Amino acid sequence: MPRSPQQESGKHYEDMACDYLRRQGLSLITRNYHCRRGEIDLVMRDRESLVFVEVRYRRQARFGSAGESVNWHKQQRLIATAEHYLLHALKSQPQARFDVVAISGTGADMQLDWIRNAFGT
Repeated sequence: MPRSPQQESGKHYEDMACDYLRRQGLSLITRNYHCRRGEIDLVMRDRESLVFVEVRYRRQARFGSAGESVNWHKQQRLIATAEHYLLHALKSQPQARFDVVAISGTGADMQLDWIRNAFGT
């Protein structure tokens, strides 16, 4: 099934975030983990910690920044999806955290912000 332009754009920014985090020493476990509760863009490992990463892109901050777009409702869906992942995909319960990679702007003005431990349970 062909991807929509929005899906292609999302994949592009997820690739950008994944490459950046790999350069920071994290390793990719899986991409786009989903269950009926929601989807997690990237699941990565940072030393002994499991990291659930939400990637957000905003061309302009007119309606809030990319990081600010991860509101309480989105956080709750991410937490529920992460709980599902921990319950069904892993045999052990490692330390885990939620990071956000917020990408904003275009071209030479593009900015990537890595927000570690953006929210918790």
